Amino acid sequence: MSSSKGQFESGFQPEVQHQPVPGLEKNMDPQPLYDQLPTADGGKQPYRAAGKLEGKKAIVSGGDSGIGRAICVLYAMEGADVFIAYLPQEEDDAQETKKLVEQNGRKCYLHATDLTDRGNCEKLVAEAVKQLGGLDILVNNAAYQMVVDDIKDLKEEQWIHTFNTNIHPYFYLAKYSLPHMKAGSTIINNASINAYIGRPDLLDYTSTKGAIVAFTRGLSNQYVGRGIRVNAVAPGPVWTPLIPATMGDEQIKQFTAPIGRPSQPSEIATCFVFLASADSSSISGQTIHANGGTIVNG
Repeated sequence: MSSSKGQFESGFQPEVQHQPVPGLEKNMDPQPLYDQLPTADGGKQPYRAAGKLEGKKAIVSGGDSGIGRAICVLYAMEGADVFIAYLPQEEDDAQETKKLVEQNGRKCYLHATDLTDRGNCEKLVAEAVKQLGGLDILVNNAAYQMVVDDIKDLKEEQWIHTFNTNIHPYFYLAKYSLPHMKAGSTIINNASINAYIGRPDLLDYTSTKGAIVAFTRGLSNQYVGRGIRVNAVAPGPVWTPLIPATMGDEQIKQFTAPIGRPSQPSEIATCFVFLASADSSSISGQTIHANGGTIVNG
């Protein structure tokens, strides 16, 4: 399939392409969808907001691109202000997300930082509460992965970095956010299908995503009785900057799901809207499997 920048076809299989880590959405071809949804006939339709998050205030880690950007845009469309964390090298993508949020009439605050540092997580929450004037939603979304086929070749430094990026900040951000939350607030963690299928070439990433599922269940059991719900989303293949930045040719060629294509960030973000809204008021400690049709246990 050939594509031109900015065009998307439902049912597409992305062409092999590569970027340096962490990857930038602005350099992807085709561009991912963040405020439109694929249709069954191969087209796309606008997301229709309904004021589900009117007046809410949200932190979104990794909000510059991919699933994080789509979450920020849909949250803004639903009436929420957002505070996004991202790496300094992702500034261009973050500025674009800010523009998209503001085009939908909401406020967007940018915070470039390295969340592998505990102190930076604490500062992020303090700054977010100050700028937003409160906190109702925490979305733990930022992640790192890098394909390695065999444990013998998986460097200890990568293992540690993946855990420092993918699970430790989830703990820190939740810990520092909860004192500012009240009944009705929500925490939503981004997990992965890989925690359930045991993807062999992403051993460290897969392990952190299993930890996120367990963290979600345990934290929910601590706080659901106080009216604060904690849930997770476990996406399958999704067309985000992580793919060209961390996968090899063969992984990209096989990057699909039973639905016949990878998911778009917008399709995953709708789950984050649902879990942040009153529509999911009886759901806590659960994981939504937005994976394009793969059947998993758990």
